[in-house]
Amino acid sequence: MEIATDFPLFVFVLSFFVLSLSALAGASFLRKQRQLDEEKRQDLGVIMAATLTLLGLIIGFSFSMAMSRYDLRKNYEAAETNQIGTEYVRADLLPASDAAKVRALLRDYLDQRVLFYLSRDEQQIRQINARTAQLQTELWSAVSAPAAAQPTFLTVALAVSGMNDVLNSQAYTQAAWLNRIPIAAWVMMAAIAIFCNVLVGYGARKVKVEGILLLILPLVVAIAFFLIADIDSPRGGVIRVNPQNLVSLAESLRAH
Repeated sequence: MEIATDFPLFVFVLSFFVLSLSALAGASFLRKQRQLDEEKRQDLGVIMAATLTLLGLIIGFSFSMAMSRYDLRKNYEAAETNQIGTEYVRADLLPASDAAKVRALLRDYLDQRVLFYLSRDEQQIRQINARTAQLQTELWSAVSAPAAAQPTFLTVALAVSGMNDVLNSQAYTQAAWLNRIPIAAWVMMAAIAIFCNVLVGYGARKVKVEGILLLILPLVVAIAFFLIADIDSPRGGVIRVNPQNLVSLAESLRAH
């Protein structure tokens, strides 16, 4: 299911518009309601410094969350490659007919995993997930049948164990891709950013002179929101996990 944060450019445009409007509203509407003298302006400066510091901390914390999730997706891509490559080699431990079947299924499975990382179309992703689930069932059947026929054969047990790791690695990857920054965190960031921009606009001395300057904070915050959304979105952003390890393994298996 797609959400607004899956479209970083939309996040940038929307946040810049809302935050700019907030700053201008604070500079015009609130100024008309209540003028500031020097003493009140000093108090407002303290409040603005505190709220801007809080906004910076929250943005930094959210950026750290997005980066940790991005690194996790990269690590699981490498782990998947390792597990699939290991199981492909362990197929030699199976009887010849079963080994050939497992290798063919693993090559098909590997292609589906590459498509999972590269695809952006929701319908295609559903098809990839369905085909992946089907291949997982076939792979498990391909190794469990020889294991059942030779329950004490250690080499077959190693092949079964390796296949279990392959299937588990896909589940870990899926969980990492679904692990996103909570919507509540986005709402809190947006609320504090709006409040900060209202205060900045309210504290401006001359709206006509500082009109352009009032847009600097909305622009900077919108860029920060864009970057966070881009890194946090597995498919919608420009910064995505490139399945270079899976592609490299697929090329080596085709050459083999």
